[in-house]
Amino acid sequence: MDAEQDSLRNPFNMDLDCENCSGLCDVRENVVHGYGDVGGEFLFIGEQPRGGADETGVPFTGDPAGERLQRILGDLGFSRSRPDSDEPDLQNVFLTYLTRCRHPERRPDEEEILTCEPYLNAEVRMINPEILVPIGQRTLESLAIDYTTRAPDSFDIEEAHATTIRGRGFELVPMLDLDEQTDEDADAFVEHVTESVFSRDYRQTKGRRSR
Repeated sequence: MDAEQDSLRNPFNMDLDCENCSGLCDVRENVVHGYGDVGGEFLFIGEQPRGGADETGVPFTGDPAGERLQRILGDLGFSRSRPDSDEPDLQNVFLTYLTRCRHPERRPDEEEILTCEPYLNAEVRMINPEILVPIGQRTLESLAIDYTTRAPDSFDIEEAHATTIRGRGFELVPMLDLDEQTDEDADAFVEHVTESVFSRDYRQTKGRRSR
């Protein structure tokens, strides 16, 4: 964790009372901003908080899907906590979403994603990671617009899962939606990152501060 970082939870002090999306304010429990190491080289991005994260206020916690990701993070050496922890002890990784509020009955619409985009852009800018991990098809397509040279609809998450995509200033390592992953899919992701990312110098020359 960065020496100047006081908390893993919402370390950039983003607005916890955001009311920019009228259709979400009355049905959410929490505005779920990013969580983790602000000096992390890996940024995992989901589409929206699930029920567990909506209750805990911490991305990818509080439910089986979150536990799956936390187990993956543990296998990669990013987490020093139990997979069911509501406040995981993370290093070298940051967790966030395209949208920060959960509607219990539907996925976010395009306007809600655009409204939340400044939050994500600010986190990417301030963290300046090396590797972006889009989780799910919609997140992959959304990140493709800004961070790759390919058309968003040219990507298929099933084919892209556990591969490396060269982007503009970043590399993308896509992951299947957590609800759709098998244990074999999770193992394949861990194996790819361990053997094809960790094993080489993935760091770009982007003026990162030393840690």
